[in-house]
Amino acid sequence: MTLVVFDCDGVLVDTERLAVGIEARALSELGWPHTPEEMVARFMGKTSEAMLAEVESVIGSEATRFFDERTTAEVHELFGRELIAVPGAVDVVETLTREGVSTCVASSGSHQKMRTTLGITGLFDLFDGRIFSASEVAHGKPAPDLFLHACAKMGGRPESTVVIEDSVYGVRAAVSAGMTVYGFAGGLSPAEALEEAGAVVFHDMTELFPLLGSRSKGAPR
Repeated sequence: MTLVVFDCDGVLVDTERLAVGIEARALSELGWPHTPEEMVARFMGKTSEAMLAEVESVIGSEATRFFDERTTAEVHELFGRELIAVPGAVDVVETLTREGVSTCVASSGSHQKMRTTLGITGLFDLFDGRIFSASEVAHGKPAPDLFLHACAKMGGRPESTVVIEDSVYGVRAAVSAGMTVYGFAGGLSPAEALEEAGAVVFHDMTELFPLLGSRSKGAPR
C-alpha cells in the first residue's frame, strides 16, 4: 500500500447524517415520498448532478430547482452549526502521513462543497492540493474514473491503492478501478450492502490501523 484515497462525505466529515433528513423531507413534500433510508440507498455516493437529473425525471424541472435551492440552503446552514469530522478520521490521516503513506480525497462532491466541509471540520489543510472531485472526470461513481484519476495524479498504481468509502456506489467504483476498498459501516450504509458490493467492512476508524497495517500503536482519539 502506497496510497490511501478517502471519500469525503460520511468518511471524513459527518455530512450525510445531517443532509439526508432534509433532502428526504423536501422531496416527499414535492410529491416523491422518500424516507432517509431510501435516500441513502438511491442517491448516496452519486454526484449532485446525477441525483438532480433523476429527481427531475420524476417531479419536473421547476420542482427540482426548488428542491435544489431549498435543500442547499438548509443543509449549508445546518453544516455551519453542527458539522463535525467523523470521529477518529483526523488521527488516521495524521498517522498515515507520519508513516510516509500518501493520502488524498476523491469525492462525488464539488470542490466548493469540500472546501466548505473540510474547512469547517479542520481537515482541509491536511489534504490541500490533494483533493479530487467527480467534476474532473467524465463519469462519476459507480464508474472507476474518479479513483483512477486521483491515483494517476498522485503517482500511484491501482493495485497498491486503498480506498476508504461509505457508499455502495463508491465501493463499486473502487472495485472497478482494481483497488482494495474498506467500507465504513459506522455511517448510514448497511454493512451487508457494503460487503456485498466488494468492501472489507469496518465500523470504527480505530479499526483502520490493523486493516492498513499501520505501525502506530496508538488509537485515534
